[in-house]
Amino acid sequence: MRRILLTIEYDGTNYSGWQKQPGQKTIQGEIEDAIFRSIGETVELFGSGRTDAGVHALAQTAHFELKAPVPISKLAYILNNVLPGDIVIKSAVEVEPEFHARFSIKRKIYLYKIYNNPEKNAFLAKSSAWIKEKLNLDKMKDAAEILLGEHDFRGLCSAKTCAVNFVRIIYSISIYKLDDLVCIEVEGNGFLYNMVRIIVGTLVDYALNKITIEDVKQAVEKGDRTKAGQTMPPSGLYLKQTIY
Repeated sequence: MRRILLTIEYDGTNYSGWQKQPGQKTIQGEIEDAIFRSIGETVELFGSGRTDAGVHALAQTAHFELKAPVPISKLAYILNNVLPGDIVIKSAVEVEPEFHARFSIKRKIYLYKIYNNPEKNAFLAKSSAWIKEKLNLDKMKDAAEILLGEHDFRGLCSAKTCAVNFVRIIYSISIYKLDDLVCIEVEGNGFLYNMVRIIVGTLVDYALNKITIEDVKQAVEKGDRTKAGQTMPPSGLYLKQTIY
């Protein structure tokens, strides 16, 4: 028995998120089905975390146990031949038996893309959020400073969060522009439900003068969700990197 770690890229537009659900088309379900159809084994994938419906990944990671004597060097090629075009196995490697894709993780980096232009773009509609008003990146960076470090982030996550401990560490928030795309990268030791989308929404709403810098501080210091910004659409969110 070998423990295999997959690195996976996907466009989440047509899926009900990562986690397998009865009667739903999911990333986990598609990959498990591809393993069964190509290798003949029924396996369970353990991902680094869940991504919601419509969320994408540049480098999601997941492990599973493999019995078949398949050369690991050819596993990505074998699976990509049967997977749909919007899911790609970037690599497959054998890892130690005690490795766990979720519990061995130290940091994650998420990327959020905003198409910032007065005119709509049909080709970016499913891969970014659209904001027509010009964003002030300097203001976004000022608000981001408040979120850095270790905080109780209950004010910047969804009410549906099933967490006991809301404390997380945000190591960095990078904000930059590539043509008409405003990109926000958030690196942390873990994230609550919808936390990145709400962080980005808070930066956006402050940049657009919809909330104040005091609102941002109260969202963090008092855990007041009403003081934070909007929950941004899933289309702009990407799991960029998992760090072990």
